[in-house]
Amino acid sequence: MTPANPDTEYTLHIRNMVCNRCILVVRTELERLGIRPLSVELGTVRLSRAPEADELGAVRAALEPLGFELIDDPRARWVERIRGAIIEWVRGDVDRRGPFSDWLSRRLGRDYASLSRLFSESTGTTVERCLTAQKIERAKELLTYGEESLEQIADELGYSSAAYLSARFKSVTGLTPTAFRALGTHRRKPLDEV
Repeated sequence: MTPANPDTEYTLHIRNMVCNRCILVVRTELERLGIRPLSVELGTVRLSRAPEADELGAVRAALEPLGFELIDDPRARWVERIRGAIIEWVRGDVDRRGPFSDWLSRRLGRDYASLSRLFSESTGTTVERCLTAQKIERAKELLTYGEESLEQIADELGYSSAAYLSARFKSVTGLTPTAFRALGTHRRKPLDEV
């Protein structure tokens, strides 16, 4: 929990918030506990005041069984912010014109090199590998629906061609997208495990 504005607002940082349903679940749990957040976004909750120790314990107890975790370590908060931004980028919730590295730097207000170094040191993988893994999971999701062609999926994920997406997909999963779609048993990972 960190002060967003030292005079009035406080921010809770929460690990494993990866989608709009996560935002809804966290908001619902907080409201059930009688805590009215000012805002709930991927990885953060803004409150009008710092919660009391017993309220914070109740928040922890309510969120942990649902797979969420309060983050106290500042470096871990940055990692979650980076991971959340990667998911936003891949899901297409933002304007994806220009290089990802430029967008991430603007989005988080820090230079890309320092974000990348922090992420690598903290997770043991690179931002680029995480971005690729998230793209492949999104491709799996879209392939499972069967509503879009491989060309459309490649375009949606920012790949230059279906052939390039197919090569990346096979290097990560061991299967071509066509073989994955044909399996029928779709081996997807939850986004918080990617």
